[in-house]
Amino acid sequence: MPMIDFPMEQLVVYQGRNPRPTDFDTYWDRGVAEMRSIDPRVRLTPARFQAPQADCFDMYFTGVGGARIYAKLLKPKVLKTGTHPAVCLFHGYTANSGDWFDKLPWAGAGYVVAAMDCRGQGGRSEDIIPVLGTTHTGHIVRGLDDPNPDKLLFRSIFLDAAQLAGIVMSMTEVDQNRVFAAGGSQGGGLTLACAALEPRIAKLASQYPFLCDYQRVWEMDQAKDAYKELSSYFRRYDPRHERQNEIFTRLGYIDCQHLAGRIKGETLMAIGLMDTVCPPSTQFAAYNKLNGKKQTAIYPDFAHENLPDWWDMVFEFFNRR
Repeated sequence: MPMIDFPMEQLVVYQGRNPRPTDFDTYWDRGVAEMRSIDPRVRLTPARFQAPQADCFDMYFTGVGGARIYAKLLKPKVLKTGTHPAVCLFHGYTANSGDWFDKLPWAGAGYVVAAMDCRGQGGRSEDIIPVLGTTHTGHIVRGLDDPNPDKLLFRSIFLDAAQLAGIVMSMTEVDQNRVFAAGGSQGGGLTLACAALEPRIAKLASQYPFLCDYQRVWEMDQAKDAYKELSSYFRRYDPRHERQNEIFTRLGYIDCQHLAGRIKGETLMAIGLMDTVCPPSTQFAAYNKLNGKKQTAIYPDFAHENLPDWWDMVFEFFNRR
């Protein structure tokens, strides 16, 4: 088959290139403890958009650092007896939670749906945590030069994703044993982070996840498109790569491949082998570290694009008992 990356026999055993900080587990245990200590002050107000099969709400909650985080919340109107499954949806890089309309099939099938806006991106969530050093273009590098690694913006976004799942699980109409997570690209990375930091997620569907194995991306000369800020950062702030190991090690805190081993839920991952935005090896770096039940949906001729049948597969995967 055509290849832009390792052959398949190497992909299925590849373990990643980006360094893992020595205090990685302590870092995230501390982050989860901080998240759980926060009173989220959840506020629901009826949304302007409403539909026959769902009650739609604008939801806000308080995340780490005091930022107010926005999510669309849909509750099915025709409720069966007992509690109901729920799905947390995560969007692509710099975008937002999207339209209400594409969440309606989930609500029509009896799911509670929560779709989060990532802080500081294209939606309504706040980005209020100040950082020292450059705020240069891009969220991967935001906080990279601050002496405190807790200021990395994606630390906060990962914790927001996990906090959203916990809030959904606490809702009286939700079966906390049937809460799922799904998304593509950045959303695929956040799906992994959400399930790693909120291990009660029962199943997750991650489509070509972003935010994995940064050093491999750079070494493949694919630090462009969504990862462009990596090469741009080096060109401006470390043009001779004298701090290369330090920088990639700091990025290791927010590398989803290193979080994957914490996931307890069953995983379905879609990987396009012609993906130059999130190269296949970076995705396999995360997939190969998963310890639980898992399966891939491989698309040999597809890149970072719509993958036929993917959402049908996700729906069947979540519905399968």
